[in-house]
Amino acid sequence: MAQTTSLSAVIIDDHPAVRAGVAQWLSAGTPPIRVAASGDDVRVAWTGEGATADVVILDLHLGGPTPATGELRRLAETGRRVVVYSMRADDEIALRCLELGALSYLTKAEGAEHLLQATAAAAVGRAYTPPSLAGALAGDRSANRPTLSARETEVLVEWFQSESKELVGQRLGISPHTVNTHLEHIRVKYAMSGREAPTKAALLARAIQDGLVRLDDL
Repeated sequence: MAQTTSLSAVIIDDHPAVRAGVAQWLSAGTPPIRVAASGDDVRVAWTGEGATADVVILDLHLGGPTPATGELRRLAETGRRVVVYSMRADDEIALRCLELGALSYLTKAEGAEHLLQATAAAAVGRAYTPPSLAGALAGDRSANRPTLSARETEVLVEWFQSESKELVGQRLGISPHTVNTHLEHIRVKYAMSGREAPTKAALLARAIQDGLVRLDDL
């Protein structure tokens, strides 16, 4: 009996050979990931089967010199789970993509296994850190950091290590509502410092940049 594929992805890349290769990797992975649609334009993620795919695999450079960060922002703002898959090993762009809501940033040199892991993680709303992104996160320390209270820092670290706010509350002896309030206060502080962090992945990037957490803590 054929194995049922429950995860799906849409691939956006301006090179047909890359789209074909990624599709083959995904279909042969464990678990296999069905390619719902693919193309060289972001519109394939908004129409047809691409509109309901679990994950958007996005190349930032689609036939032009300007990165498609605007498209990435729009996808993330509507709740789409995006993995950026790029030719460029650029720490600044990688961090910017996390800030905009991407769940991972991979270079095409990192191969099939990292892309499969990133896509499977994104399908269930989790971030994935491949080697190049780990280097970008570890090497960046922003001077423009907000001041968090000890309790806010404690909540933030626990949240990165937990599957849900309910678990954070259980570990710290507070209600999920209080956990959410602390997280919203942290987001407001980052927004006021000019460094918005609208998603968990973006907030993780900020926290690592500011030395609040280490990759070893996660």
